[in-house]
Amino acid sequence: MVDTLFDLSLSPAILMLAVALISLLESLALVGLLVPGVVLITAASSIAGHEAIALPWLISAALLGAVLGDGISYQLGYHYRKQVTNRWPLSVHPEWLARGVRFFERYGVHSVFIGRFVGPVRPIIPLIAGMMRMPQRTFLWANIASAALWAPAYVLPGYLLGRTWQQHLNLPQNIETVLITLGASLVVLAVIFSWGRAQVGRHGFFYLATARLIRRIPFMRRSWLSMSLNDEVPLASLLLFVITLASVSAWTLLVMNHQGPLAIDLQAQRLFNWLTNEPLHFISLGFAKLGDSLGIAALILPLAVWLIHHKRIDALCHWTFAIGGIALLNTAGKMVFGRARPETPDYLIGSFSYPSAHTSTTVVVIGLAAAFIAAELHRKQRVWIYWLAIALVTPMALSRLVLGVHWLSDLIGGALLGLLVCAIVRLNWQRRTRAPLPPCPWVRLLAATSALIALRLILLPPV
Repeated sequence: MVDTLFDLSLSPAILMLAVALISLLESLALVGLLVPGVVLITAASSIAGHEAIALPWLISAALLGAVLGDGISYQLGYHYRKQVTNRWPLSVHPEWLARGVRFFERYGVHSVFIGRFVGPVRPIIPLIAGMMRMPQRTFLWANIASAALWAPAYVLPGYLLGRTWQQHLNLPQNIETVLITLGASLVVLAVIFSWGRAQVGRHGFFYLATARLIRRIPFMRRSWLSMSLNDEVPLASLLLFVITLASVSAWTLLVMNHQGPLAIDLQAQRLFNWLTNEPLHFISLGFAKLGDSLGIAALILPLAVWLIHHKRIDALCHWTFAIGGIALLNTAGKMVFGRARPETPDYLIGSFSYPSAHTSTTVVVIGLAAAFIAAELHRKQRVWIYWLAIALVTPMALSRLVLGVHWLSDLIGGALLGLLVCAIVRLNWQRRTRAPLPPCPWVRLLAATSALIALRLILLPPV
């Protein structure tokens, strides 16, 4: 079934539909501010070029999506002006509307055409045009004319890359699925932990909608209130727990019920065998040392000493539970499932593959650190902490593929397991009101951690 889905995802019809949908979302009011449309269109166009899909059809799909996206935005502004401005997200970010109005006032009827190519105002201008009652015929011509230029400009670079990458880069055959999966995973994680995380916070749309719904259900109201601390229910941690519990269970069943590695595992193995060189292998060995038991100890020891010094034993106990819990789950998982590694170096003899302990432990350490740091920041600044966490975890996970000691599915299972432990620890921490942690001396902590990491990497072999 998985192989069938992979084949379906690369079919010409699905790729053209994806390009049209991305173009629509990129142009849709406000949504375009949250969707990395340029990256997604380039990726989809590149795959389409590699698959030799007819270029006129691909450009037509992008043009159609762009015209529909702007058209829907215009109609929203034209018919629902007051409702749109009084609802999220414009009710929370009125500066977006003000920026669009200034742009429209400056360029007048030409703003729809020009705005298509100006990133910060692109998803706002059609909405503003509708609010300002721009004549529909004028808007339609500007919409179509700008889309006719925008579509080839955005599609052609990716299409050209797709037509030439096999010839000039000499990439392994049939690795498109793993490239799409890795790229899409990073985009989805970035969106979830930026836009999605904001929506399940106290001021987010999903949180407020859930609260309104529960107030109308008497038997759920008491449970909701009992979970509320400082006027906020830990909805983000609850959702993370439910989603990761279901995901890690389903993914583990998929992996264990499949004879041998998955198709995507073999594609990833071919890709990283092709990518691997001496410097990359050396760096990955460093990540292997950093992610083992001694490396994790070097990472958290300065933090543990600081917490003990400030008598925050409650926080230290939660960290200890998280590290100990993920270690036990990894050990139990490897023993129960007994999945063989692609390659087994001497220091890993007797150790199994699923789940990836390096990945899961790194997710727990960096994920919990990001959660505790973000809790002390303003909600608009939290997104950068989560993006930094993703940027730190990703190379650790991919280094296991460079070394050839894990399958890609092992990394996915490990990441989901790590997120599950993060959710459990955060839920327990949020069960009652706690005093905020004291201001953290980041410079001294980072210096101490860096010194311990350097000693671990230089002096001790991997364990």
